[in-house]
Amino acid sequence: MQHLVESGGGSVQAGGSLRLSCAASRRTYITYCMGWFRQVGKQDREGVAAIDGEGRTSYADSVKGRFTISRDNAKNTPDTLYLEMNSLKPEDTAMYYCAYHFCQVGTTTAADIAFWGQGTQVTVSS
Repeated sequence: MQHLVESGGGSVQAGGSLRLSCAASRRTYITYCMGWFRQVGKQDREGVAAIDGEGRTSYADSVKGRFTISRDNAKNTPDTLYLEMNSLKPEDTAMYYCAYHFCQVGTTTAADIAFWGQGTQVTVSS
């Protein structure tokens, strides 16, 4: 079974930057969509950024211009997904999760995702 492991979270001050990574445990032979969700407490998970099989990206309005999603899907290696987060704000504080089959922000919800990693916590202080 495929596993996803997120890392790179931490505590930063407002205006700071973090780079999240998500490593898949096994390589895939198809370039799947992948993306990032985030969750604050018990609220629903919110789609933040997604990248499809062609490399097209989409973002939530709240992070546009500040976050950049990218992936490393070199042949014969497991996927690695990244989220570069700049100009962080306190409202970006959340647990961040990566997921497969998240192709476009606004069209895929957390209910559509089959499995999750353990997440990585991002805390932004003012």
